Amino acid sequence: MNIVLMEPEIPANTGNIGRTCVATDTPLHLIEPLGFLLNEKSIKRAGMDYWEHLDLKRYINYEDFLSKNPGAKIWYATTKAKKCYTDVSFSENDFIMFGKESAGIPEEILVANEENCIRIPMGEKIRSLNLSNSVAIVLYEALRQTGFKGMEFEGELHRLHWDS
Repeated sequence: MNIVLMEPEIPANTGNIGRTCVATDTPLHLIEPLGFLLNEKSIKRAGMDYWEHLDLKRYINYEDFLSKNPGAKIWYATTKAKKCYTDVSFSENDFIMFGKESAGIPEEILVANEENCIRIPMGEKIRSLNLSNSVAIVLYEALRQTGFKGMEFEGELHRLHWDS
């Protein structure tokens, strides 16, 4: 699986998403322009000490991303999609793209890729969920569908042990 952020604006969101990507062994693709510098403290704080383990790829724009990932299956997450993210079948090497916090993915891209647009259901009182929450929701569904490969690690309790 691959997570793509198009022009992210809030460093803490990108840091949190980076941490989720490290936890799931998922590459993070950033399409510029970014609304922050990648060396900002807030990114590192949100990503904690995991940022160095992140498989990070950067692109100067959407066209650069497409040219460097030819034939990629891309899902476009948007609040305006007709399909719910649980209604599609994800594959292991899919890309899931999320737009910038203030405006989402440009509508020209959405219209050109209508069949691959997905949304997270929510009530009408809000415009959208937090970006890092949205990434986690959709990414974990995609990973569930593909069997959580490589994520078989079971943690240990700190002081006690499980009975079985």
